[in-house]
Amino acid sequence: MINLENYLYDKVKPIIAQWDEPGIYAISFFVYSNECFTHQGIANVSEFSISYNTEAFCIRFAHDKRYDPQEERWNYACWSHDEVPIIKAEEDDEGMATLFAWYGENGIEHIGVEPDGDTQEYKGPVGFYELMMAAANAARRLQEEGFIAGKFGAIPIIVHDLEYGDYVIQATAHANPTGQAKEYLTWMDDMKAQAQQWMLLTPEQFEENLRKFLGE
Repeated sequence: MINLENYLYDKVKPIIAQWDEPGIYAISFFVYSNECFTHQGIANVSEFSISYNTEAFCIRFAHDKRYDPQEERWNYACWSHDEVPIIKAEEDDEGMATLFAWYGENGIEHIGVEPDGDTQEYKGPVGFYELMMAAANAARRLQEEGFIAGKFGAIPIIVHDLEYGDYVIQATAHANPTGQAKEYLTWMDDMKAQAQQWMLLTPEQFEENLRKFLGE
């Protein structure tokens, strides 16, 4: 039987052990599905990669009047994106073959299929959330055994995609059992609150706030 958590743990740990760039303040465990990702004729499969961000990269636009230090620090879109693939949508990729074999052993079918529109809590297409939680479990082991703290200090492993739904909060909180991701999770809460406030604006208020945001 395949233990996906062990597989991911064994893959990522030696890679992270080689990271020696100064100022690493957070690690990304990035799980992402896309209609363009295919494996064995199945579309919308999920990939997994890891990377990190540094203090130096985070402040590169600090001179810009629109600079938001928390946005730059925690929004993955602002990171360097030097990703190391662990599971990639290629037919000869060992990681993807392992993932699909694990799906099969655990009775996970209809990989890549999106849930019905009336689903209360969206967690991605079939196979996505399962992979995300296996990655979160591997991350938690790295934190609990002190490997991350011993190398970088008390920094978070952020388990995420590009949507930043509630499932990202759940996965990241699980991956950082002693509060390593507190600052990130606080930013997530603030971002969600701001989004809700913007949704309540009239079109005129929205346009005015947007001009202020853009510095016009």
